[in-house]
Order: sequence, then C-alpha cells, then structure tokens
Amino acid sequence: MLRSRSHNILRRSFDPSFSPARLFSSSLIRKADVTLTIDGISVTVPQGSTILQAAEAAGTTIPRFCYHDRLSIAGNCRMCLVEVKPGPPKPQASCAMPALNGQQVFTNTNTVHKAREGVMEFLLANHPLDCPVCDQGGECDLQDQSMRYGSDRTRIHEITGKRAVENKDLGPLVKTSMNRCIQCTRCVRFANEVAGVEDLGTTGRGNDLQIGMYVEKVMDSEMSGNIIDLCPVGALTSKPYSFQSRPWELKKTESVDVLDAVGSNIRIDSRGVQVMRVQPRINDEVNEEWINDKTRYANDGLRFQRLTIPLIKRGDRFEPAGWADALQAVSEGLERSGAKGDEIKAVAGHLADTESMVALKDLLNRLGSENLTLDQPLGDQPPVHGVDIRSNYLFNSTIAELDNADAVLFVGTNPRHEAAIINTRLRKSYLHNPVTFGLIGPKVDLTYEYEHIGESTVDLVKFLGSAANDKDAGFKSLFGKAKKPLIILGSGIAEMDGGSAVYEAIGAFVGKNKDRFVTDEWKGVSVLQRAASRAAAYDMGFTPTTAASKVTPKFVYLLNADEIDGSSIPKDAFVVYQGHHGDVGAQFADVCLPGAAYTEKATTWVNTEGRAQLGRAAVPPPGASREDWKIIRAISEVVGSPLPYEDLLALRDRMWDVSPTLVRYDYVERPSNEISHLGFADLAKRLKGSKTQAGQNFELPVKNFYMTDVVSRSSVTMAQCSRAFHDKSYQISLDPDAEQRGSSHTAQPHA
Repeated sequence: MLRSRSHNILRRSFDPSFSPARLFSSSLIRKADVTLTIDGISVTVPQGSTILQAAEAAGTTIPRFCYHDRLSIAGNCRMCLVEVKPGPPKPQASCAMPALNGQQVFTNTNTVHKAREGVMEFLLANHPLDCPVCDQGGECDLQDQSMRYGSDRTRIHEITGKRAVENKDLGPLVKTSMNRCIQCTRCVRFANEVAGVEDLGTTGRGNDLQIGMYVEKVMDSEMSGNIIDLCPVGALTSKPYSFQSRPWELKKTESVDVLDAVGSNIRIDSRGVQVMRVQPRINDEVNEEWINDKTRYANDGLRFQRLTIPLIKRGDRFEPAGWADALQAVSEGLERSGAKGDEIKAVAGHLADTESMVALKDLLNRLGSENLTLDQPLGDQPPVHGVDIRSNYLFNSTIAELDNADAVLFVGTNPRHEAAIINTRLRKSYLHNPVTFGLIGPKVDLTYEYEHIGESTVDLVKFLGSAANDKDAGFKSLFGKAKKPLIILGSGIAEMDGGSAVYEAIGAFVGKNKDRFVTDEWKGVSVLQRAASRAAAYDMGFTPTTAASKVTPKFVYLLNADEIDGSSIPKDAFVVYQGHHGDVGAQFADVCLPGAAYTEKATTWVNTEGRAQLGRAAVPPPGASREDWKIIRAISEVVGSPLPYEDLLALRDRMWDVSPTLVRYDYVERPSNEISHLGFADLAKRLKGSKTQAGQNFELPVKNFYMTDVVSRSSVTMAQCSRAFHDKSYQISLDPDAEQRGSSHTAQPHA
C-alpha cells in the first residue's frame, strides 16, 4: 500500500496526465521525522520539510522575500541563504533545500552575512529611492531587511541609470509601480494557485524580465487584493487607499467580515472616526489569510448615504427628529395601526446582528406575535428545510475539511460569488488532491474544471436516482463510488418554489447512503448560506409559524432589511425601518431609526458552518446612530413591554437561553450522526410528495458579486469594480501613468 502510494505520487510528479484510482485509508500516513541542528539547536520536523521551515520550528529567523507558507516554492530572491554541512561549499537557499537527518545548518556566519549583503546590494541596485512617497512605507519588507541585513554602501553604479519598467493597469483596485518590483513572483503564484486567474506571469529574461498580463487587460478576480498583502515591496499597492495614511497613524481592531456568510477574520484599521482600510487576519479554520475584494474595499460605503438622525415621514417627505419624538412616533404608529398578535411583523435583513435579532424576537413574542420573517424570497414562509435540526441548514463538512472531499456536487450555487473564500479552498483541493466536481444549475466560470450535469430540479432528481450506477461514465460514476462525497446546496434553493422537492430528494438520497454521507469522520451534505445573519436567525428560530405567515400585517418592523420587496408590505401598514443606510427599506418607512454598522458595534455573527464569532467596534457610530439592540430595548419601553435586559452581558445570557451555540465563540458544534440521520429523514418524510415542476431551472441569487448588500451598493470602489468586471464596460488606458500625472482614473468607459 505504501509503496503503491509513493509510486503514484512519484509518477504523477513526472506525468501530469496520470490519474490513478483514489486510495483510501482510515487515517493519514504519517511521514518519518528528521532531526537536524540549526545554529546548535536540535530540532525534529516531518520528512519533506525545508530547512527554512525547520529553522522556524527552532525559533530562528531567516529573511526571505519570495517564500510564502501558502504558495509553491520559487527560490527567486536568494535572501534565505544558509550554510549546510555536510553539503555543498556555497550557501544554499533554505526555502528550497529539504531538511535531512544529521544536517548542521548555520544561519549567522560571516559567509552567510556576506551573501545576504550581496543579495541585498543587487536588489537595491535598480530599486528607486522613493520611500517617502511609497504607500508601502512603514510596512515594507525591503526596508526592514535592508536595515537588518544590508550593507551601508554599494559597489554598483549604473552609468545609464536604474532600470525602468512601464506600469501595468490591473484594474480599479491594484495600483502598480513596477520600477519597485524585485520579481519575487508571489503575485504570479497567488494568481495561478489560489485565485485561479492564470493570466498573470513573467515575460522576458534577465534585466528585461517583467511581471504583467501576457495580453493587456485587467485582473478579473474576486481575490485580486491579496496580491497587495503578498507584495514585499511597493510594486503593488491599494489604489483606493493610495496616499491616504501611514500605518503608524492607524488604530487596529480585530473583527469579522459580514458581507458574506463565511465570517472571514479581518483587521479594521481606523484613524479617528473613519475606517481607512480592512486587512485579513489569519484563521486557518476559516479564511486562512485571504479575504475577497468586497470585504477589503467596500468599507468606503460606510461613509455614504448613512442615516445619522431619526426621521419621521410627514406628508410625502422625511423630517429630522429627536430620539424621544421618533420612539413616540413608533409607539403611536403601533397603537394607531390597531395591530394585534401576528399582525405585527418583523423582517430581519442580511446585516442584522445576532443580539438585535434576539431582542426583536423577544419583543414581538411579548406583543403576542410569531410573524418573524427574513429578508429573502419566501422569507415570510416557514423554511422548507426547517430550523429544528441544524444540519439541515448549515455547512456541515466545515470549511477546513473541504480538502478531504473526493467528489463535490454543486446544486444551485456559484461558490465563486457566494463564498469566494470557500472557492479558494476548493481550488486548493483541485490542485493538490484528485477531486472531481459536478454542477447542477446555470453554467458559471469557476476556477477549476467541473462537469455540467443539468440546470433544473428534474436533472437533480435523475442524477440522484442513478448516481450509484457504476456503468455511467464521468462524474456520476465517480460520485457513486466516492468514499467522502460532498453535496453543496445553494441558499437560493430555499427561496425557489421547487425548493421542497430538492430537499426531499436530498433527504431520501442521503437516507439510502448513510454510510458515505453521515459518519463520524465525514458529513457529506452542506448548505452554503450567503447572508451573514441567516445561520443565527435559523438557530434562534427567527422564522414564522404557518398560521402567522397567512396573516396580513398592519405593523411592519424592518431590521436592516434592504432587499425587501415592496409588494410584500401592505399599503396601509405602518412601517418602521431600522438600519444604517437609507437604502431600499427606508423608502417604505414611516419612521427611520439610525443604527450602527458592523464596524461600529461589538456584536455576534454566526457563519455558514455555525461558528459564532465576535465582531468588535473600530469606530463610533456617526451622528445620533445607536447600536441596534439598544434601539429595540428602548422601543420595548415605550410600547409598554420592556425587555428584561439592560446591558450586553444580560442580553448574551438570554442568547445562551435561546441557543447555547450563539455564544460558544470560535467553536463549531457538529451534530451527532443520530441527529443528522433524523434531520434527513425528516426532510424525506415531511416533504414527501413535493412535485418537481417540469423545466424549473435553478437561479443564482447573486447576479453581481460587487453589489450584494447595502454597504457594497453604497461603495464608490465597488461601483468601479462593477463597471470594470461585471458590466464589461471598462477600457484599459493606453497610458498607465496618466493617473500619476493627475488623471482621476486611468480607465474610461466605452463611448
């Protein structure tokens, strides 16, 4: 077994077309450890580790520019030179040399110092002296390492001047200054290996080597902003953040992204009361160290179209008001509407935090209403998957374990747009594991190959009915034989009329294949939510009862509901909108109450896998805005049903009572096999007899990746991205230096 596996790996490394049958075992094969000495310190590392990785395990710092833990090894910069004995007489690149038993590695000798000085001298020979005007200043690896390892003089004096390279136009997000490039190729490897955009590369040789697109165009990727973090110098910087601030001026706050349901860990950098930029924060179980471009750049939408004072509609226009008057108007509106019981309706939007939804649910329950709805199609009906069993609506396989899947079926989803971070995990698995993909739904441009099976619910039922047929060729046969298959259901399925038939078919299929889909090691059905509030809403039961969904509301409370369909609101109903932007929901309101955005409040968010995470306030809310749960608590006073908590700790105690998973932070509570079996059996039984509408196709809920919520719709940067990548009306400037000479933007729309 071991010899066969090693033979397959060895053969695959020389023959990319070789694809052996998948081999399985109950546990991973542990590689032998090797022991070596680094600067007199003995260290033991797994076989296959490099000397640089062994040095990190020993606590020894080796400088590097091109090496990165999550990218392939290039060995370009030669900054990581060390002496190795026994071994070649010359210093060796530690990033590319494997660690072997009995090696003695020296990282601090005169030979190594001289070699590093020489490498640094060559790097600086053509590097421009523009540190005072470079956006990378203060967080530049070249600055830091030249101070630590460089010489105080140079022997290289170019008579013709330094090497000059024309700047490239990569789009509205990434600003290039290619004179500063040291050709580490981190950006090239990221684009090819992680982002899946195989357009960025190197051309030329020697002194003429350049990095850019082979054909001049923008970098069309949802992950392009990460090359800014990877660049060790100022060659690639943020175009929207250009010349805005220096890193030592910024206050750093660790928080969580809420513009999708992945829950990427982020660091919010602010100056005063303004968010300046958003950076990724390492979390290997969620986003590793990447974030998508919407997470990174949509923060400028927090400065535009904000609600900063309460507004009361008088006649056909809104008038500013104080909080006392606004709260009194809500109380009078509730009384004047005559709403009782389920005639009081609440709608929770995509960006509603967990604390405010719990408070709003408690308030409506005290008023006798169970009419709790979600801001999505069919959100005013009980969800087809139910909310009693978590495995029916969560990403059960977890994000970190996606690498273990050997056959993945997408149903009605486009992970590249609905969860770009999860899509990078799937691409990594595609590159390093013999995994196959199939898709039922509209054809989309993913970053890996897949087999398109069909587009309708009928195609899904047919596929599941014959997936175990070994005579079928292609993905169907591989899926039927897979030991760890994975079905990823899009959140849009619960929003379509035929969603019940889909869940019934999935429940029946999994019930017949329990040994592969529900085991102690593997959960093979995952629902990919796309709204940050959705998993928490299902956990707390923020859904209507069947009886409540049939009642016509007279009083409607919109909590960050900015995707609301106006036809679902009766014309004579009294409407209260609570949110931080004056977007779609505000135009239907009689009273607008200004809330705090996700960067302005400390709240709980539950991601698509059911992981509760804590977001933190980086800046104060603007104007008279208040945290959402405090507004709801104040309303409970004026309507005569005060909620039994007055501070955040008491509210979180109440969250524990509602569902303990809401406050078990940074932990995923996986359902037991028995509960999972019960959930799928319930789907098959409860939805049995659901008719699959002939020809009903799956529809993708995300039409434009850059315009999915109120924050991104208010962002100027996201509008530019939408024009560049979605509308396809972005024309590359023939003069990439025009912007630096004063032009407002290097790209012009087609006439």
